[in-house]
Amino acid sequence: MKKASASIIRFLVGIIFIISGFVKLVDPMGFSFKLEEYFHPTVLNIEFFTPYAYPIAVFVVAFELILGVLLLLGAFKHFTLISLLGLTIFFGFLTFYTAYFNKVTDCGCFGDALKFTPWGSFTKDMILLALIIILWLLREYITPLYSQRTSIVLLLLTIIACGWLVYYTHKHLPIIDFRPYKIGVNIEKGMEIPSDAPKPIYDYHWKFKVGDREEVITTQGAYPEVEEGTFISVETEQISKGYQPPIHDFVIEKDGEDYTQSMLEESKLLMIISYDLSKADEKGFSPIKKLTDKALKKGYKVIGLTPSPEQAKILITKYGLNFDFYATDLTTLKTMVRANPAIIRLERGTIKQKVSYNDVQKIDL
Repeated sequence: MKKASASIIRFLVGIIFIISGFVKLVDPMGFSFKLEEYFHPTVLNIEFFTPYAYPIAVFVVAFELILGVLLLLGAFKHFTLISLLGLTIFFGFLTFYTAYFNKVTDCGCFGDALKFTPWGSFTKDMILLALIIILWLLREYITPLYSQRTSIVLLLLTIIACGWLVYYTHKHLPIIDFRPYKIGVNIEKGMEIPSDAPKPIYDYHWKFKVGDREEVITTQGAYPEVEEGTFISVETEQISKGYQPPIHDFVIEKDGEDYTQSMLEESKLLMIISYDLSKADEKGFSPIKKLTDKALKKGYKVIGLTPSPEQAKILITKYGLNFDFYATDLTTLKTMVRANPAIIRLERGTIKQKVSYNDVQKIDL
């Protein structure tokens, strides 16, 4: 019975860690953005880690996947179980902090592939922690599937696969796109809210002075009917967010004017994306210059999108770019594409192609 229980739990936990590690490993940049949120002064206040967010993200997610493989193999079980305990406690702390203080609304445990509520993420981690503790208690029943030599070979192959995946996504783009701006998506349709979609729900806490005491009456909008008392204040609390479209906060602006709709109506639009021009790999703008000149000759509307268009003036002069930069929200641009800079080709708001600056030659005009 104990051996069967150990085998079932071992398989379940191993698969969860492999899946969790893989969906983040195909997009380690996305997990690094999540870590930057935790490092921020208003959250954990450890901003000195921010420059190292990407290598930390790569190590954590690769280690997570490797531990899952080791658990399935039954190899190095003491190291594996202790490491799993440590990693689960680490994630448990992050998810508890996320849920209790409501500082980061999504822990990013399964990247963009699967979303949990903050308390749901914490509950998931506590269940995993309990299962790993049980595995530790039943560790004598965990036996290797293969010889030590074969296990080492499989471990090395896993490490090599993780390294290749990180290299590929860093040089190009994630091999699987779990975000709402994937190829084939129409941005305008992605922003639509159905007429029958659930609306946000708010509680209004009305405070009154009644005699020598304060009394709070809660409604969902209407001013409360009170027989006596003097109104002091009202506080609003969101109970439910209601329906949120897959794409939101997508706005293209310039000099205070909104160009979103007109851009999404363009039959041939090329967008050059840089979520942070100060951190962009400038060597990417040389091939981008050649591509955009060619696109303009073929009748494309070409624009640049960045949070601070004024920073682009030096870049435009330096590389002789023949298009203007517009303002778009930083988080939106990070969600759209991970490379910096990157190129997205659209037809009437539908994403047809998106590539890293290393793959400019793949854009089909």
